Amino acid sequence: MKPYAWSLAFAFILVGPLLGALLAGVDRRLTARMQSRKGPPILQPIYDVLKLFEKDTLVVTQLQTLYLWGFLFFMVIAGFILFLGSDLLLSLFALTVSGIFLCLAAYATNSPYSNIGSSRELMLMMAYEPMLIMVPLGFFLVTGSFRVSDIIAGSPWQVLQLLGILVGFLFVLTIKLRKSPFDLSSSHHGHQELVQGMTTDLSGSDLAIVEIGHWYENVILLGWLYLFFAPWGPWIALPISFVLFFAEVLVDNTNARLKWSSTLKASWLMTGVFGVTNLLLLPVIS
Repeated sequence: MKPYAWSLAFAFILVGPLLGALLAGVDRRLTARMQSRKGPPILQPIYDVLKLFEKDTLVVTQLQTLYLWGFLFFMVIAGFILFLGSDLLLSLFALTVSGIFLCLAAYATNSPYSNIGSSRELMLMMAYEPMLIMVPLGFFLVTGSFRVSDIIAGSPWQVLQLLGILVGFLFVLTIKLRKSPFDLSSSHHGHQELVQGMTTDLSGSDLAIVEIGHWYENVILLGWLYLFFAPWGPWIALPISFVLFFAEVLVDNTNARLKWSSTLKASWLMTGVFGVTNLLLLPVIS
């Protein structure tokens, strides 16, 4: 393992929340501009979390806090594995376990709003997980390895070989970022009829943990997107990744929310049409 890989992995732990907060801040600002508003400062997400740490934390059961720390821990592990250049499939497993802990935390509050939000989040996991699994499988078939370092050192043509999987990943990225039309389990918008879904009954430091976890998640998802273009070099791959990442803001502001059944059908359709088809064609186009 190269020394700079360890440096990058530890940098993710330390700097990841800051970068994730900046991504969230830019997201809010772009959303405001699209709605003809000035919008909050770029650093507003950081200010919000600092305020949460100053507020009282209403704990329904100690289990909710334990589960939330599990959510944050496995989110950090997922990113650490990714930026260490290690196994992408293992990073995905850690990311999935993190999401399950968040659902358990919502269930632990015994609130109808949180329980419904958690049920919807589990349904969304059923929708996006098959497509997420296609990503490391596609990279494995192209590079012969699940290791992130091998993927980065792969062929510049791999993004074309995995174009269908890239399209499918961009589709489920909207779900992972909890944006319309798939903001079913929780939402940053005021129109959410379930108040705040899974996080309705979380407050103070507990809610701050969730926000920090989402900041880490933003960076991880951006890192996954970067892998498709990584062989082109960071000066080309990073700008393309940022453009595609923030294109989700446009999707968020131009689509009404779907029903859970429509979300599930659309996700599996995209997985089959783009993900599975791409995998089946790889022996031909490689």
